[in-house]
Amino acid sequence: MEKPVRVLVVDDSRTIRALIRRSFEQYPDIVICGEAANPIEARDLIIKDQPDVITLDVEMPGMNGLQFLDKIMRLRPIPVVMVSSLTARGADTAITALQMGAFDCFAKPASVVGTDAFAGLARLVRLAAQSDPAAKPRRRDPNSVPDVQRSWAHWFELVAIGASTGGVEALELVLAGFPRQSPPIIVCQHMPALFTASFAKRLDQKIEALSIREARDGEILAPGCVRIAPGGDRHVAVERRDGRCMTTFLKSAPVNGHCPSVDVLFDSIAKQVGNDALGIILTGMGQDGAAGLLAMHRAGAQTIAQDKASSVVYGMPRVAAEIGAASRIVSLDQISAAAMTARALT
Repeated sequence: MEKPVRVLVVDDSRTIRALIRRSFEQYPDIVICGEAANPIEARDLIIKDQPDVITLDVEMPGMNGLQFLDKIMRLRPIPVVMVSSLTARGADTAITALQMGAFDCFAKPASVVGTDAFAGLARLVRLAAQSDPAAKPRRRDPNSVPDVQRSWAHWFELVAIGASTGGVEALELVLAGFPRQSPPIIVCQHMPALFTASFAKRLDQKIEALSIREARDGEILAPGCVRIAPGGDRHVAVERRDGRCMTTFLKSAPVNGHCPSVDVLFDSIAKQVGNDALGIILTGMGQDGAAGLLAMHRAGAQTIAQDKASSVVYGMPRVAAEIGAASRIVSLDQISAAAMTARALT
């Protein structure tokens, strides 16, 4: 039997710590090696117990979760799963944490009565234990951008990107590599409903070249814009109307356990846009998006998958590569350049 994952739980609420402990007790492969009510206590336990993973409350008195996360990542990198309340403030802070290097964010449920409120946290902890928080993606050299920016804007009618765990940081890196003269870009990133609005706002503030917003139902997709599929209970797809691509929201059950689903988005683009599209699949657990990317590939679209070495979780791009859905497999820091030269290389 493999060694169990040793977890340090950091939360100022005794109740929350007890609920997490109770949830983990049913899994023999996860052991809580310590509990802390604040970052000061946690600092001492990190030195003493050397945990494999830390679950960290976003908002705590004194030094907050972000300040402590910054210290962890700079001084002693350990995989961290942020635990955040589903509030506007909590969502914005969680997005910041993911951009700082947190492995993922688990949303605290609104009610913890009568349920195993932290049932999904164990899966994140297991995956986090397999990650390397010290391995940061390299920032692309701006002088290495291929001189095809004007052509890139006209080579594709639409670009679609799918991502999950690790995608917050990956998407920022990829989108920052695209110029103002870019085709319309639509993104499906797995995250809770309240988080996607904060994520889109944060990206728009950091990436000046592109206009980044949450997608709206019935919106025409224009060059230079990036639209993020809202989390929640509706899938986002693309349809063609009067010769132009636009978003459409579909109310249906989750696909591959997700809503919105990357597969639903990619499938619609394969049918509506065909060989005038580009599909990109990034880091993430599971297989959502792999079949849809294959549909795009078979429809003549160019397709790119992130490689194993640069993926936080090599799940979605791994399956896409295994089934032959990717025209090219490249490292994260090369994806924007690969996208802008994809048509030139065919």
